[in-house]
Amino acid sequence: MKSILLFGFLALIAVIGLIQLIPVDRSNPPVESDIPTSPEVKAILRRACYDCHSHETVWPWYSQVAPISWLLAQDVHEGREEINFSTWNRYSTKEQVKKLKESWQEVAEGEMPPWFYLLPHRRARLSPQDRVRLRAWALAPLDAEASTGERLEKHERDDDPSRSTEGERQ
Repeated sequence: MKSILLFGFLALIAVIGLIQLIPVDRSNPPVESDIPTSPEVKAILRRACYDCHSHETVWPWYSQVAPISWLLAQDVHEGREEINFSTWNRYSTKEQVKKLKESWQEVAEGEMPPWFYLLPHRRARLSPQDRVRLRAWALAPLDAEASTGERLEKHERDDDPSRSTEGERQ
């Protein structure tokens, strides 16, 4: 019985050692452009978002240890695929507005930053003030777009003779 347990333990150690040889992409490509924002919002993004959503990932020591390294690399690659602040210039204005809106929705729903990221990264927790700043920043393009759209609609109504009142026609 002891020899079976010893053999099992040694086999487990061997497997753990061998999986360390499987390569994992932990690269940080060059930053092409950074997202334009205020220093306050930039600080929040760097603290809570950049590890997964930029080319400025800080890879912790445990990102070198399989199988944790596989999970971290996958999360970073998926995060960069979804929104990447280091390649912000690649998105059209419409895509940028959409990505900001979707990002805010994830934050508002408590899905970002994810709970498993917050466990070892307590600084990434978003305070109520952080949330207010992020909301104002992320939704500002939508507010501007809505405001512009409302002004355009009002201007179009004012210029449309078929929409004038009876008193104005006489």
